[in-house]
Amino acid sequence: METICIFPRKFGLGGPASFQSRLIEELRSNQIRVVFEPDDLSNSAILVMGGTRHLGELRAAKRRGVRIVQRLNGMNWVHKVKYTGLKHFLRAEVNNALLATIRRDIADKIIYQSQFSCDWWNREKGVIHKPELVVYNGVNLEEFNPAGSNDLPGDRYRMLLVEGNLGNGYEGGLFTAADAAALLNQRLEKPLELMVVGTVPDSLRQKAKRDGLSINWKGVVDRRDIPVIDRSAHLFFSSDINAACPNSVIEALACGLPVVAFDTGALPEMVPGDAGCIARYGSNVWKLQKPDVHALVDEAAEVLRHRESYSRGARAWAEQTFDIRKIAKAYLEVLLTDK
Repeated sequence: METICIFPRKFGLGGPASFQSRLIEELRSNQIRVVFEPDDLSNSAILVMGGTRHLGELRAAKRRGVRIVQRLNGMNWVHKVKYTGLKHFLRAEVNNALLATIRRDIADKIIYQSQFSCDWWNREKGVIHKPELVVYNGVNLEEFNPAGSNDLPGDRYRMLLVEGNLGNGYEGGLFTAADAAALLNQRLEKPLELMVVGTVPDSLRQKAKRDGLSINWKGVVDRRDIPVIDRSAHLFFSSDINAACPNSVIEALACGLPVVAFDTGALPEMVPGDAGCIARYGSNVWKLQKPDVHALVDEAAEVLRHRESYSRGARAWAEQTFDIRKIAKAYLEVLLTDK
């Protein structure tokens, strides 16, 4: 039995921890022993999930002939444009340096979460002459499915926003969601409710209030509740800008929930035209300039007009592209072969 170390182990409610748990489950179902200690002498390969401060342990494993594969999303960048506090700034810079060091000096292969992520790293940190591959995140298509989506509220529309933590410079997406929902609410024949899942400080909740708009603050929820929540919405707004491969988008698509977003990051490659609508950002996203909310509202209205068709397209695309079983096999090939 082959042994693969996944390091560092991720804990939490979503994002990297969510994908890691799914990948581990699939690897084990393929008779792979999964450990979390890079010094385990039985390791055939180590999958580095982003970065770690334990560079010495990785180098020691590499000297023993263990293959090192790094999984990369994007870089921390908002702190360079918007003040998020000295502590956050320093932590972001240190993390970027660790990611770049592993990519350049230690990893034998690189898995990027999207083509956007790959292009970003090659542009900012230079092309590296080692095997690299784009592999999207994946989801369990049996757990995340459209079953029960006929329980959508009939007296109102619901736009869903799922984000682990709205803060540290990323709160702009919440305000954009509120602005877009308020404009949609004025345009539609039924009222529209904005549902927000994730940690949102009270100060941001107050700033997100809009006249005539109902906001349902769900707070932090168990990961197992996400499919039901996804199936209770009419459309999903992906608020993260320049995102590498947001799991929340994949989960929504798998549940047949159409996605609307701006044309930043990996969203244009993750959401084709029959699974949702991508709006032009309309300004310089890298400077955190305000987006064209009216363009987003136009696309959201289009999705609501033809929701059933977009819902079918979302599920079909998820089945084709984000099946965790296919994703796990792609990871295994990278981890255990010389390709």
